[in-house]
Amino acid sequence: MKKLTYGLVGCGMMGQEHIRNIRLLENTSIGGIYEPDPGMQQAAAELAPEATLADSIDALLANEALDCLIITSPNFIHIDNLQQIAAIRQLPVLVEKPLSTDPADEPVVRALQSSYSAPIWVAMEYRYMPPLAEFIRRAEEATGGITMLSIREHRFAFLEKVNDWNRFNRYSGGTLVEKCCHFFDLMRFILQSEPNNVMASAAQSHNHLDEIYNGATPDIIDNSFTLIDFDNGARAMLELCMFAEGSRYQEEICAVGKNGKIECLIPGPTRFWAEHLGPPPVPKIVISPRNPTGPIEIDVPVDPTLLSAGDHHGSTFYQHQKFQQVVLGNGTPDVTLEDGWRAVKMGMAAQQSALTKEALKLNF
Repeated sequence: MKKLTYGLVGCGMMGQEHIRNIRLLENTSIGGIYEPDPGMQQAAAELAPEATLADSIDALLANEALDCLIITSPNFIHIDNLQQIAAIRQLPVLVEKPLSTDPADEPVVRALQSSYSAPIWVAMEYRYMPPLAEFIRRAEEATGGITMLSIREHRFAFLEKVNDWNRFNRYSGGTLVEKCCHFFDLMRFILQSEPNNVMASAAQSHNHLDEIYNGATPDIIDNSFTLIDFDNGARAMLELCMFAEGSRYQEEICAVGKNGKIECLIPGPTRFWAEHLGPPPVPKIVISPRNPTGPIEIDVPVDPTLLSAGDHHGSTFYQHQKFQQVVLGNGTPDVTLEDGWRAVKMGMAAQQSALTKEALKLNF
């Protein structure tokens, strides 16, 4: 297998997770990193001492050894980064979610779709979590066709990021874009259908209210309900709470159909589990048929090496395995620019619905 050399645009917490997981792949190296923050730059250099530290995207792309790029910059500059790369050197790209934070970016996304000559993969790691992948594999048989899909995330508040960009809607895109585009992507992927109507209720009730940055108080929501109708007649719901870090499971996904129910239970990041509670819980699938009645519990453990490489239950590694093959010319991206844009558009509609207290029609 040809050895691939990766370049990173941005290398904060998520970029460093990408480095740790790339390290677990065979025939890979980190060739260059562009990270303007000194603290994050130092952390990245410790993880990838062989990488050249560039002082601009232009300088990074001048490194002829690079075979592909990973974009993990703050949300609001993902599109700018892609445009700059497109104008200089069109390498295969894995760009972190959300793809965009601004509805006005749609023409740019369409232009990239038609003109970018290399693959672009939008990072939707949740698809590749082993328990969720098993849930998705079994869902059709367990339910007989999904009628209702619900996703609950009860978790910790937003972590600190460089220059506190994730405290404000204008930089993050808003919580239902920044955090939840993963879940809206999962809904489309699991149901294999498109959304047509969105209704949301949300608030900033407890988190970040006593914080001030450059004279401004954060405006990001910390709890919400979102209801979505799909073209195939299924309905989906997202329940988000970001002041529930005491939960045993962080994500609980449930699908129900005419034949029964299937659930997926996923704990939060291992590093946040309280040691006094003993070993962290193991992810599991629960299948509850209507006849004969269940439930049947199935543990889906994750390789400890992958758990130690990041906060996403091994999904970053499995995503990189697939992206590596795409860069080598063996296949196409699982998550396209179109998928990334549609997930963002669902989040933007949910944000708008929560603000206006009205249901919104969706079309793509």
